[in-house]
Amino acid sequence: MTDPPVIAIVDYGVGNLRSVERALLHVGAEPLITSDPGQLERASGIVLPGVGAFAPAQKKLSEGGLGREVVELARNGKPVLGVCLGYQLLFEESEEGGRHEGLGLLPGRVVAVEGSEHVPVIGWCRVRQIASSTIWSGIPDGAYFYFVHSYGPGASESSVGAADHAPAAAACSDRVMGTQFHPEKSGPDGLRVYKNFLGMCLA
Repeated sequence: MTDPPVIAIVDYGVGNLRSVERALLHVGAEPLITSDPGQLERASGIVLPGVGAFAPAQKKLSEGGLGREVVELARNGKPVLGVCLGYQLLFEESEEGGRHEGLGLLPGRVVAVEGSEHVPVIGWCRVRQIASSTIWSGIPDGAYFYFVHSYGPGASESSVGAADHAPAAAACSDRVMGTQFHPEKSGPDGLRVYKNFLGMCLA
């Protein structure tokens, strides 16, 4: 029997680590919560989680050298999945609390939410699949996912999913992908996102 693939969950002092860990366990991965760059390198894939504000999260990633390690591994072909704030950090920059540089793995800019009656956006929103992607395998177009955010990526050439308030509710570029919504809080379709990412890590 083959051992399950190790998926590293980056521990940089913020985030929804345990809920992501449970979701990965559910889809057959061996999740490893770690801040060790060596373990990131040995893992089959990397999940960058996060909740909170962009600037302090980016500072923590920079201080520990984890951000640099994620970028280097991603550019060498390691699959990376960003979730919520972790997804935002994959972009080039954010306007939250001033201008802050991101990891630059996805093209575009994180901006304040527009088009929603309530900010922060909290709750289930329908996501339209605007481009084909591994992330959507087995997930119907227009499925509902759970959002909690006040900022998000604006229009991006890498966007593969959109909601009324989120022009880049999901994005993908090569083996880097991410979602503004929380797959681990989004029922069977959310778990399928993790399963699809796991499939990419095994490819």
